[in-house]
Amino acid sequence: MINDEDVLKMIDQNIQKECRNIHISLRDKLTLRRDIFNSIRRLDVLEDFIEDEDVTEIMVNGVHSIFYEKNGCISDSGRRFSSKERLEDIIQQIVADANRTVNTASPIVDARLKDGSRVNVVLPPVAINGPILTIRRFPRDPVDDKKLLRYGAVNEEILGFVRKLVEAKYNILISGGTGAGKTTFLNVLSEYIPKTERVITIEDSAELQIRGIENLVRLEARSANVEGCREISIRDLIKASLRMRPDRIIVGEVRGEEAIDMLQAFNVGQDGSLSTIHANSAKDALSRLETMMLMSSDIPVQAIRKQMASGIDIIVQLGRLRDKSRRLLEILEVDGIRDNDISTRRLFSFREESESNGRVKGGFIKENELIHRDKLCRAGIDI
Repeated sequence: MINDEDVLKMIDQNIQKECRNIHISLRDKLTLRRDIFNSIRRLDVLEDFIEDEDVTEIMVNGVHSIFYEKNGCISDSGRRFSSKERLEDIIQQIVADANRTVNTASPIVDARLKDGSRVNVVLPPVAINGPILTIRRFPRDPVDDKKLLRYGAVNEEILGFVRKLVEAKYNILISGGTGAGKTTFLNVLSEYIPKTERVITIEDSAELQIRGIENLVRLEARSANVEGCREISIRDLIKASLRMRPDRIIVGEVRGEEAIDMLQAFNVGQDGSLSTIHANSAKDALSRLETMMLMSSDIPVQAIRKQMASGIDIIVQLGRLRDKSRRLLEILEVDGIRDNDISTRRLFSFREESESNGRVKGGFIKENELIHRDKLCRAGIDI
């Protein structure tokens, strides 16, 4: 197999040959060299955005439209692919590297790049304006609790509080909209897990960055393919994980029928488990989880609510404010069943105070004390 150095030598030789009778500056030659190499070995016109660590999202809306997000602002790149076939080649390259399949028969797929970036692909006929490729990038240097403090996403009191909850094995559900920082916050919470525990992560597309835990098992769902490999769903992986002697189970995100098995895991002794869910508020997270379970089972709604109230201890709501900053918006404690509904108590919340130079100003308010402290007592932790 030809290595990258040999490819670069061939490119240099051809540039020198073609430009023998044409004056081209050294800068233009280097740019041409890089562009040709990227088209052969990398992701073509997308490679410049991949290499820019400040770019957090790349949005390809067909051949002629590429947008990117940088420092919270979305801009038109002015770049384009040379043809629809070239864009489709790049998509197939990404999907194949992630051991996934996408085609007109199965036109939607989630995958990841080698650096952990999240990828979503939607092909025609589902996508009207051509192949759609969306890449969510994560920092090469993962965000830790110190960075969250620096960004103003949380304060020291909240971090100290959630750290004790994780150490005491409270089951925590992290909620928020798209781009609110759920995966980042989950990674931060995982740093508080004792290093001696056995942790199993379950994801649709592996992107969690769990550090410092040696006894770690990472499981990733698999789609069915034309070669006869059957689908392995998140639900299948949750069931399998219970036979692996886990101390904790971390489910990257619940979106459907796997919500039942996640709650079962929360309720059968896997205390300290973590997961994320898309929702506009902490209360909405409970409603959405309930809806998922109702749509995929015949369990009565009261039985579902009892399972949720028993399995989930804490809900952390994250959000993205109008100035594009990410903040923790509230922490709710699940307080059992009251009047046939799930009762909650708000422990912390973010209060907006003003806006200056386009930045939202505010502070975190402690509203109530934690009621259910039995897990803290069993862990010997004083809050």
